[in-house]
Amino acid sequence: MDGLDALLLARIQFAANMTFHILFPTISISLAWVLLFFKLRFVKTGQQHWMDAYQFWVKIFALTFALGVVSGITMSFQFGTNWPGFMETVGNVAGPLLAYEVLTAFFLEATMLGVMLFGRSRVSERMHTIATLLVAGGTTLSAFWILALNSWMHTPAGFEMINGQAHVTSWLEVIFNPSFPYRFTHMMLASGLTVAFLVAGVSSYRWLRQDRAAEVMAGLKTGIYLAAFLIPLQIVAGDFHGLNTLEHQPAKLAAMEGIWQTQKGVPAVLFALPDEKAKENRYEIGIPKLASLYLTHSLDGEVKGLNEFEGKHPPVAPVFWAFRIMVGMGMLMLAVSWTSVLQLAPWKKDPARELKTWQARALVAMTFAGWVALIAGWYTTEIGRQPWLVSGVLTAADAASQVVAPKIALTLSLYLALYAALIVAYVSVVFYLARHRTHADKPFEAGMEDTLNPVNYADPKAARKVKPAGASHA
Repeated sequence: MDGLDALLLARIQFAANMTFHILFPTISISLAWVLLFFKLRFVKTGQQHWMDAYQFWVKIFALTFALGVVSGITMSFQFGTNWPGFMETVGNVAGPLLAYEVLTAFFLEATMLGVMLFGRSRVSERMHTIATLLVAGGTTLSAFWILALNSWMHTPAGFEMINGQAHVTSWLEVIFNPSFPYRFTHMMLASGLTVAFLVAGVSSYRWLRQDRAAEVMAGLKTGIYLAAFLIPLQIVAGDFHGLNTLEHQPAKLAAMEGIWQTQKGVPAVLFALPDEKAKENRYEIGIPKLASLYLTHSLDGEVKGLNEFEGKHPPVAPVFWAFRIMVGMGMLMLAVSWTSVLQLAPWKKDPARELKTWQARALVAMTFAGWVALIAGWYTTEIGRQPWLVSGVLTAADAASQVVAPKIALTLSLYLALYAALIVAYVSVVFYLARHRTHADKPFEAGMEDTLNPVNYADPKAARKVKPAGASHA
């Protein structure tokens, strides 16, 4: 890492921490709602395979939640070590929002997670369902506060500067700042898609290993249908988010689209090699006037170029390519999910309909596709905010600490090594659980069918009298 200055190393370190951390809340946010769906289906129908699916995926949820909490704490340390100017300048805004996130994450999610994991044999079925609902709501509330702060950093509102510090004039304007509704919607849909492909991919992995139990098929169909439903919504939400970015962060939008000069009838650049020194795109392949059409809804609409923001625009190549990776992965998600839905279409009369082997393998390959799209999208928006830490208020250079580059490089190296090991461990454990189901996940033994009367489980009081096998297991 020779030749890298302290500011760049600090930015890389925070990006590394954030990249690792965001992977896990993205799963836990929507996986909690999927667990609630499994639980409600079990309560309504009494069919044991829904509870088997719940018991399998709640293990993965607990593992994900633990890594998310730990990595979040580590990330927060950097506000003091590498970015002291951030809290000094905007701490009156950031501090309360972070505190609200901690309250929902630790006090609500963590407490109710204990009931989810260990309390089903000790509380009523209804209380266990409520605990699952509270965890799902807590994860979403946690994301709400974090995204409110992040959105405010992009489009700050509801404050005034007094003696170099931000002071809130309206909390409603701070929280519901101009980009928050679009960013929150986009992120929630991204979370849903990440979990949809995770559930579908792991279920397809089990299916390919000849595990065709009812719980596997329930998870497989849930993941596929959820992905097919969410990806069109994400495309629409992404378009609205892009229009909001055009209005409030035109420099970022210009970098995303590779637009160097302000012009009318801007082409949609499909491929190019942005050259910042020459201020042009090399080997550009584009569709004439298409960018103006979807950005301004006019073939001759004018779009500002990077020339309008000399010295105040983000590095173009990383933003340009991250955006295309995100869009490309979205198109692949659309193709894979809808191809799978058509194969498993519930309107088909063939009762033996099932995935083709190549489709199952494609879903396995796409298990963590949501992570790829998520990171690409996150880099697009966060690198696209540079050189600002808080747009128009605080630059990254002004917020940086005086820690010397060698010290940052050392801790960065340790972080990267640890994160690589943890990512490998996490993925390995997920697939290990898929290969080695515990007693709670296995089909019931012969002779137990009489204890599984669906009517018993549809009645919470009766369900307490006849406890399903493995109910006390996490």
